[in-house]
Amino acid sequence: MDKFLKLALVFVVSLSLYAKEEPQTKEIEEEPTRLESYTKLQKVIAAVEMLYVDEMKLSQIVDKSIAGLLHELDSHSSMLNKDRFKNMQVETKGEFGGLGIVIGKRDGALTIISPIDDTPAYKAGVKSGDIILKIDDQSTINMTLQDAVDLMRGEKGTPIDITVVRKGENEPIDFHIIRDIIKIESVVAKTINDEILYLRVSSFMDMKVSNELRKFILEHKEKTKGIILDLRNNPGGQLGEAIDTTDLFVNSGVIVSQKGKDEKDYEEFEASRSNTVTDVPMVVLVNGGSASASEIVSGALQDHKRAVVVGEETFGKGSVQRVIPITDDGTEAIKLTVAKYYLPSGRTIQAKGIKPDIKVFPGKVVTQEDSSFSIKEANMIKHLEEELNKVEPSDTKKSTKKEETKEEEIDKKVITTEQIMEDNQLKSALDILKSLIIIHK
Repeated sequence: MDKFLKLALVFVVSLSLYAKEEPQTKEIEEEPTRLESYTKLQKVIAAVEMLYVDEMKLSQIVDKSIAGLLHELDSHSSMLNKDRFKNMQVETKGEFGGLGIVIGKRDGALTIISPIDDTPAYKAGVKSGDIILKIDDQSTINMTLQDAVDLMRGEKGTPIDITVVRKGENEPIDFHIIRDIIKIESVVAKTINDEILYLRVSSFMDMKVSNELRKFILEHKEKTKGIILDLRNNPGGQLGEAIDTTDLFVNSGVIVSQKGKDEKDYEEFEASRSNTVTDVPMVVLVNGGSASASEIVSGALQDHKRAVVVGEETFGKGSVQRVIPITDDGTEAIKLTVAKYYLPSGRTIQAKGIKPDIKVFPGKVVTQEDSSFSIKEANMIKHLEEELNKVEPSDTKKSTKKEETKEEEIDKKVITTEQIMEDNQLKSALDILKSLIIIHK
């Protein structure tokens, strides 16, 4: 019972110190309830330490108590032990190991928010909205987000199997994926017909996004008549990067606000005219894999009437997590949900997401040639070959080879017509943007 008495003494001292900070009237009203609650917790910890079948240190019991508490609060709150805290810090620098997917909880199921571009999971065919049933041989039922992340992380070159359920598929799908170092190249810039700037932002996880965007916009500013900002499958990341990105396009007003439990926990983030670099017409592309920071950007631009949002409804992750160190050496912390995001109009993102101004489904662009049957002169058995060869020479091997080589050289900087026709959402965004450019003149 010595251990029990020591623990009781610690809790009583802690309680007395807390009570000194409270007003006297509040102390009288709340002390019995708090004392009962602390005593209950202390009794459980003491019972586990003394009677649990396996040997367990007090520090382990406390860590499990904290982890269990945070897990019960919501799916985004968690305990960060030394390894997890270190991994989180590495992620914000733009490079970490694993599969390249961002996961969340939707209706209690472990769901893939989005695969990160050009990562092992992306190349394997994992898609936004896939529900993970198993990681290797372990079921994900009742598995925490952090435990799932820990299982999927590993050394470069090591294999992992995941089983998912996908909407529209009758049976689960198995993926065999080889882990790799995940290098986040968050921003890609390309042009369409020289006058349209296409900006693809795959993540706001690193702290270079807004600066990269600024650089590309200024480089193409003289020729740019419109911008397509592609945030599809962007799982979010740093709040500051989302704010700074929006600020590039909006010259005044609130970008986003966050509200906590207390009225004093309210904070607004406003745009500054000095940070705005362009006022050309814009279209923003989103889908079900767009979450968190990408929802702030698309929602703020939508509320300010600064851009037309095209695509599908977004994921709906609009809560704010704060990392709070809990050890003196700063090596362990908790990630705690402390507030919710609100867009300039006052609407919330949490569990609602952003509804696009124009809903467009993914897939190839359907043309008349794709959807109808027709016979042309060239299809006839005895068509005039000599006349056709004048227009379409039959010996095109050399020219085709040159064209392919040329296309490969420019593909990194230019989006071709063929690529646009493979992406119905991008084609729709381009058509809408061309109309906005005409109106803007």
